[in-house]
Amino acid sequence: MTEIDAKTEALVPDWLTLPDIAEALDVEVTRVRQLVKEGQLIAVRRGENRVLQVPSAFIGEGRIVKGLAGTLTLLRDDGFTDGEMLEWLFTPDDSLPGTPADALRENRGTEVKRRAQALAV
Repeated sequence: MTEIDAKTEALVPDWLTLPDIAEALDVEVTRVRQLVKEGQLIAVRRGENRVLQVPSAFIGEGRIVKGLAGTLTLLRDDGFTDGEMLEWLFTPDDSLPGTPADALRENRGTEVKRRAQALAV
């Protein structure tokens, strides 16, 4: 769980609260908190009430988007903070095209992971 700057927050189009994610995944909120703790999701405190939220792009068809957890692990291993990972995932990349988050949602995770691995070089 992290704080992000306004620039990064503006890159992410939609957010879900942890209870919203729990409903979408058909699990308890405690399980969503565990997914965040395990690094399978990134949650940030947003809004006036500083409520924990996760980018909605990370959830699709009743599950976490395929390839997200592996991509987050690669980026973490490259030394990225949660804020930097969000910025990278939601910054348009003409070579994909779209954002890495879009590519993951479109089942193009191999391309995204390849780019994440290249960042370590």
